Amino acid sequence: MRDVMWINVVFIFLAEAAWSLDKVRRNASFSLGSNGNLTCSSKPWNETFYVIWNLDLKLQKCKIALNDDGRSENSCNGGKSLRNTSSAQSYLQILNFSADDVGLYTCESAFKGGNENYEIHVAIIERSVPPQTSFWLEHKDNKTVAVCKAERGNPAANISWSHTGNLFPVEKRHDSDGFFTLESHLELPEGMDTQHLSCIISHPLWEKAEILKLNSKKAYIPWVGILIVVVVTLFLVGLVFFAQKKLLLRPCRQSHRSPSKTPRLEDVEEVEPYASYIQRVNSIYN
Repeated sequence: MRDVMWINVVFIFLAEAAWSLDKVRRNASFSLGSNGNLTCSSKPWNETFYVIWNLDLKLQKCKIALNDDGRSENSCNGGKSLRNTSSAQSYLQILNFSADDVGLYTCESAFKGGNENYEIHVAIIERSVPPQTSFWLEHKDNKTVAVCKAERGNPAANISWSHTGNLFPVEKRHDSDGFFTLESHLELPEGMDTQHLSCIISHPLWEKAEILKLNSKKAYIPWVGILIVVVVTLFLVGLVFFAQKKLLLRPCRQSHRSPSKTPRLEDVEEVEPYASYIQRVNSIYN
């Protein structure tokens, strides 16, 4: 009996550990006084076994749960409850969002064919600014890494990928002026065709998520900028080189030139004054 209990404990521990590895982290923000909705899964309720929300808030820690046989639990205060959309998709509703609703919302959902586990950081929208987005490839140590970036937005954006791979933890930076920058790195399999690879960035200010592809105008390829810088630098270096060379050759050319000579004045016969000439001619005839 003890062995069976021990096996069950180990199984539960391993299941929870495996579940935690699949946890997806997201950010969500709402304006004060608005109603906020959080989703845990896109599956309809008729395919869902259960949904469990654990809330770690400023003033309380509580739980909201519902399973497929109709049993429910709600220990939270402040108008939080589970609802269904018109397409029977479950979501958590937060009525009249306030500063007390800021915190960590953890969601677990099990359905036919799989499960999902989310960790959502909920904050207040103070000064909303959409992020600047970019997408490019990097080649390091014979590996190709796709980089997706959402820069200087508030609140923080969410980044996801159209393809699976070796996904590194998202780098998140909170600037001193209140803006957030997120950068996600995805290591691609060798020989993968990147034509259909896309980065998906969502933000509360956008009605639809922005999809970036490498051949789109939003995609940013660093080597193009590097090539432009190299060309401009070489042009400037060449210009400076030829200017210096011209300045150095100028004194040399002047030193090889013969000294200037004053033009030789041709011998000019003295012209006798006209009066003297007439006088002399007259004396001859006389």
